[in-house]
Amino acid sequence: MSAVRTGRCLALLTAVCLLSALTATGPAAAAEPADARATAGHDTDPFPGLLPGSGSRRAPGAFYKQALDTLGPQRLTAEQRRVTARKEAEAAAWFGRPAPRAKRAGYIVSGGLHQSQRRSYWCGPAALVIAQSAHDEVGGRSQQSAADLLETDTSGTAWYGVGIDVEEPTGYPMADALNHRLPGANYVPRSLPYSPTSADVADFREHIVHNTDYDYAIAGNAWEVPGGPHLAGHPNIEIFHWVAIDGYNSDTDARQVRYLDPVGGVSTSVISWAGGVPKSARISADTITTIMGGRGYVW
Repeated sequence: MSAVRTGRCLALLTAVCLLSALTATGPAAAAEPADARATAGHDTDPFPGLLPGSGSRRAPGAFYKQALDTLGPQRLTAEQRRVTARKEAEAAAWFGRPAPRAKRAGYIVSGGLHQSQRRSYWCGPAALVIAQSAHDEVGGRSQQSAADLLETDTSGTAWYGVGIDVEEPTGYPMADALNHRLPGANYVPRSLPYSPTSADVADFREHIVHNTDYDYAIAGNAWEVPGGPHLAGHPNIEIFHWVAIDGYNSDTDARQVRYLDPVGGVSTSVISWAGGVPKSARISADTITTIMGGRGYVW
């Protein structure tokens, strides 16, 4: 296994039904059956007491993530830091502006065109073409082409640690692919801690409003774990998954958002539990930020 491939496996952002088999000592060599990772309920932390209590907000499943994560440090390029600072300022100012947004009641969406992922590990390619379509309104793009660009393999699409074949790759394949396909979009990655704070949620709300109002979607990298919150229709097992987040509820100042799930519409012969997953769903900003904790989103 090459050094690049090792880094990719450690990043392990798989499409939904490829579950990493982790033990208390780290990753195992093969995936366990789906039900081997399930717990009795969503309020049980499988690793209580592993980390000292700090008195701060702790997300359900955060112990699990911190105890077993092998991704390692992530680094933004100097250009990504510059663009992030500019976009953060723009998003905060846009979110805080008065009346115009308040006049538009209900959900505001950039309008991603849903595609069901064609392979069990192609949530990343599907999320890429959905997010791209939110801006240029072109549907039906090839997921194979997207998978080739993202360097997706049977381990899925990495969050970080893979340099794809674009000009000046940054190691964040989804951000690099979106910027390659949508010149001038200035997508940047936003990493999240295992327990996202209220400030992280507030930033996400500003970012989804900014992106949606400028006709762009967000590519979210979910890390669902036993004992933590899950996306609609997803079982209580560990799942790494990409979704496109393409709208927000203006009546609640983006405390609820809309996302498009590539598992929606997939045959149960491809993903056994796909039958209960909707193509689009609404979720609280707090919950989806928690679900993305330990990975993040591209906005």
